Amino acid sequence: MPLVTYSPVGLCVAIGSRFKGYMALAILVIGAMTPPQAHGQEQSRSTSTGLSRAFTSGTAAVNGITLHYVRGGSGAAVILIHGFPQDWAEYRAIMPQLSKRFTLIAVDLRGVGGSSAPSAGYDAANMAEDVYQLTAALKLVRPYVVGHDIGGMVAFAYARRHPETTRGAMILDVPLPGIAGWEEIQGDPSVWHFHFMQVPRLAEKLVDGRQAAYFSYFFSFGKFSPSEVTHFVSSYATRAQLHGAFEMYRAFPENALWNRAQHGANPVPLFLGAGDKSPFAKLIPKMANDLRANGFTRVSTGLIEGGVHYLVQDQPNAVAQLIEKYAAAP
Repeated sequence: MPLVTYSPVGLCVAIGSRFKGYMALAILVIGAMTPPQAHGQEQSRSTSTGLSRAFTSGTAAVNGITLHYVRGGSGAAVILIHGFPQDWAEYRAIMPQLSKRFTLIAVDLRGVGGSSAPSAGYDAANMAEDVYQLTAALKLVRPYVVGHDIGGMVAFAYARRHPETTRGAMILDVPLPGIAGWEEIQGDPSVWHFHFMQVPRLAEKLVDGRQAAYFSYFFSFGKFSPSEVTHFVSSYATRAQLHGAFEMYRAFPENALWNRAQHGANPVPLFLGAGDKSPFAKLIPKMANDLRANGFTRVSTGLIEGGVHYLVQDQPNAVAQLIEKYAAAP
């Protein structure tokens, strides 16, 4: 792994992040000595969106699976793609505001929440195909695609695979495999979980039945209410859903190969953003320059003041304003 240097403040943050990561693993290892909760005790998921009746929950058969989504609003279409360990409801706080200007489709990625959880197909390019086929099934015209974390990788792949079908893409607080900055961040303590979750079968054995204990580490970095935490944990409640989430991380090497193989002019407007307190903030200029060198002709960047990683939870108004600015139909 590359050597990482820190300022005194950054060192304290890094040490704290690594310590909390080790503590999360320790809790899981100790917990592995006790039986996990039986799946038969799991409660069925509610179909309620937690929003007004103007928003509806639906599913569509796409790319060999069933994809769940929540729809609301009117106007030009915007697709909202969540990160880990969240589901469509990552964007719930800003959907009422955005629905005044846009038709919103907030998606559960394959393996998460109300979507199918197949054993394979979790590379970003294939999940982008899931979303593309959903837009076709819903007859959406040139949607703008917003993705955070894993969802940002999917949004990027969407822009590469189907550039003629989208108005643009917003990629929030995530490095892109195979793009400048990716190798650099691999040695950062903040991404220890990348490597843990990539070990075949190990993460499933340690986390299954102990999702709340494991996910609490990640949620401690954002402004989540207890009810939000409960909701998100329920979206990864089954062994199949956990496997799907970990397969997204195991697909990173495949994503890197695919991303590096993509060249040629691409006119899709991209916005790369991060929280100004995020470890990924320093990567944004490098990522933008690399994307420009590999064919993207319209790349914009920005940092969200006061944001760390979970940007909608940290700074909902700022994220909503960004989407309103960049997703406006030309």
